[in-house]
Amino acid sequence: MTYILEPAHILLVEDNEGDILLTLEAFEESKFQTRVSVARNGQEALDFLKKTGEFSDAHKPDLILLDINIPIFSGHEVLEQIKKDENFKKIPVIMLTTSSNQKDIEKAYNNYCNSYIQKPLEMEEFMQAVLKIEEFWLQLTTLAK
Repeated sequence: MTYILEPAHILLVEDNEGDILLTLEAFEESKFQTRVSVARNGQEALDFLKKTGEFSDAHKPDLILLDINIPIFSGHEVLEQIKKDENFKKIPVIMLTTSSNQKDIEKAYNNYCNSYIQKPLEMEEFMQAVLKIEEFWLQLTTLAK
């Protein structure tokens, strides 16, 4: 029996163009097939998930990479909405952010994020972090459908 695996779908919620490009490049270099959608602010992230506005044909992601410091709704506000919604609460949410503030970390875990990763400042370390996220969450872990 042959199984055809669909590429994993990742929603990247990030407003920094440099970080978006680095993340996309890291996933392109990976050995695992992924499809990455980008939301550049909290409102776009929620619209994407709820398939509203320009995202009416969006597909539910398998994994969400969420920055805290994004416009309109913060990453904390987006995370809270995701984890309150029966349709989305099982999607793993990884906070991928520059913040090392203990209050941010506590708030993220209190709102049920699945992992909190501080973005490395060096480009190579950042790309390695993204590949490790992919390896753990998309290759090793069994995700809910």
